[in-house]
Amino acid sequence: QAQLVESGGCVVQPGGSLTLSCAPSRSEILFSAMQWYRQAPGRERELVATLPKIGFVTYADSVKGRFTISRDFEKNSVSLQMDRIQPEDTAVYYCYADGFGWGTGTLVTVSS
Repeated sequence: QAQLVESGGCVVQPGGSLTLSCAPSRSEILFSAMQWYRQAPGRERELVATLPKIGFVTYADSVKGRFTISRDFEKNSVSLQMDRIQPEDTAVYYCYADGFGWGTGTLVTVSS
C-alpha cells in the first residue's frame, strides 16, 4: 500500500497554474527528502524537483523558474506549485519520499 497519495491533477490550459499535493500516510515521512517526478506518455520517468532534508531545493532545467516545491507540516503535505504551464508538462506526476517509496501518481493534461 502506497504511503504517499498525490492529488490535484486535472486538465489545465497552457499558461495556467496548478498545485499538486502529496499527502503521506504518516507525518514523519515529511522529514524525509521529498521529490516530485513525472512521466510523459512514451517517455521515461524524470526528476522534476527535490526538497532535501537539509540544503537547497533543486529543479529540472525544464521547470526552473516555473515550478515550486514546498513542504507544509501543518497541512501534512508536500506541494508542487506549477505556473506558466506548457503543453510539454503533460504527464503523470509522482511524489517520492526517500526511504518510503512512491505515490500512485496524478495526471496533469495541458490542453487548450
